[in-house]
Amino acid sequence: MNPPSEIYNQQLAAAARKASLPLGRMLALGFLAGACIAFGAATSNMAAFGVKDYGLARLVAGAVFPVGLILIVLVGAELFTGNNLMEMGWAEKKISTGAFARNLVWVWLANLAGSVALAACVWGSGEWGAGGGALGAYTVKVAAGKASLAPGSAFCSGILCNVLVCLAILAAGSSKQTVGKILAIWFPIMAFVLGGFEHSVANMYYLPAGLMAKTVPAFAEKAAAAGAAVDALTLAHAARNLLFVTLGNMAGGMVFTAALWGFAQRPPRPPRAG
Repeated sequence: MNPPSEIYNQQLAAAARKASLPLGRMLALGFLAGACIAFGAATSNMAAFGVKDYGLARLVAGAVFPVGLILIVLVGAELFTGNNLMEMGWAEKKISTGAFARNLVWVWLANLAGSVALAACVWGSGEWGAGGGALGAYTVKVAAGKASLAPGSAFCSGILCNVLVCLAILAAGSSKQTVGKILAIWFPIMAFVLGGFEHSVANMYYLPAGLMAKTVPAFAEKAAAAGAAVDALTLAHAARNLLFVTLGNMAGGMVFTAALWGFAQRPPRPPRAG
């Protein structure tokens, strides 16, 4: 097992590596990460849509969703929310402000492209017709709930989410074995889904998927009958959600995790001569 000091060193090395990625590779790995998170979101919807009890439905979704981050960590893709941990490398002057910002901006955009592409593929697959269209209606309902969030709620929920995501990544660094990494990721990610917290990259799937599913009248009608605020699911509201959730994720990842944990784990500075 790696001690926290070793995890800290891993993060400094990872920050330098991520900051120096050629743009093409960064975009490819970001696209892959967006698709991985979207796979987790799509399959968790499939697992939960038929569960009537609200808490149990969240638990079922939470048990499935972590597959996305597990794949990202194991294959080495680039995820915006996890890359907020690069703040430790920036604080130690291992990477420049420009390199840090470059990574976050391009990876965010690549994550968005991968998530939307996966949503379009799921739409084309006809999967939302499952359960006589109940999955399509559930897809609309989930997206409408996110689009309806007030900015302050979206921001605070984004903080809570990315604290758990970044802690999951740090915890995965404690293990030298694949099974240990999987378990370290699984439970914190399940906790954020169970808690209903907001993840910007997951929402890059949920919101476009809901907008696509809403174009099918039968799905929209069933979602409205189930109490979804279908009228709130618009492109403008989806963009607002992504903005405030992204800002919350950045605060949770950089300030409440990377800065605090990094400060606690940073080796003591050598005393100044003289």
